[in-house]
Amino acid sequence: MDLQTIQTTFLHLVEKYGWKVVGALLILILGRILAGIITWSVKKVVSRSKGGKTLAVFVGNLTFIGIMVFAIVAAISKLEIQTTSFVAILGAAGLAIGLALQGSLSNFASGVMLVLFRPFEVGDVVQLGGVTGAVEEIQIFVTTLATPDKKKIIIPNAKITGDTIINYSTSPIRRVDMVIGIAYNADIDKAKSIIKEILEADPRILKDPTYTVAVAELADSSVNLAVRPHVKGADYWDVLFDTQEKVKKAFDANGIGIPFPQRDVHIISQKA
Repeated sequence: MDLQTIQTTFLHLVEKYGWKVVGALLILILGRILAGIITWSVKKVVSRSKGGKTLAVFVGNLTFIGIMVFAIVAAISKLEIQTTSFVAILGAAGLAIGLALQGSLSNFASGVMLVLFRPFEVGDVVQLGGVTGAVEEIQIFVTTLATPDKKKIIIPNAKITGDTIINYSTSPIRRVDMVIGIAYNADIDKAKSIIKEILEADPRILKDPTYTVAVAELADSSVNLAVRPHVKGADYWDVLFDTQEKVKKAFDANGIGIPFPQRDVHIISQKA
């Protein structure tokens, strides 16, 4: 085949299919732009409703995917490819992929459940799958958490719905649970009085509901006191750390020991 024949064939193909390819590309580009505009509008409308930001992100993702699928099918039709056969092939491929990706479908169904029942929202502090962090995003297949040490954790939605969900943000108030051990020979009343003085002096600790300072357990090596003040959610960690430090310093100053684990060993000698 000489150069002239190749050139003629190329020009014929360009003349026959060139505008169709251009039209297909324009459909894809316009579909992408339209998908972005409609998705943004849907997110804005849904976020103002009772669904909030969580539902807005989820519905927005579904809207974007749906519009892009429609644009791809339209572009294929522009190229004069039989979409009926394409849809049939796509359906068969979808069945095969669905069987192979049962876990992903389970994650998708779990994502729908999370959005519908809303056990937590974006921004809530939760414990999911044994991991604690703030919810950054609830996507179709996964949920993203941000931990206090700036780690990004991605959890499959199926694992979330199949496990216990603990939401620390449902109430603006949290109880700080502390167990402080004192020696058996220490004065319990004095120790409780010192702890109460520390709690009373901290303005972050709420008066209602009131705090609790009580003997929780007579353990092997110590008498354990349960200290349970209530604080605003934002003050939880600061109060926890500060209170334990203040109690240790106050106990040292007043001669109240915090014992380490110990065990008495009795040796019995026997004559041969």
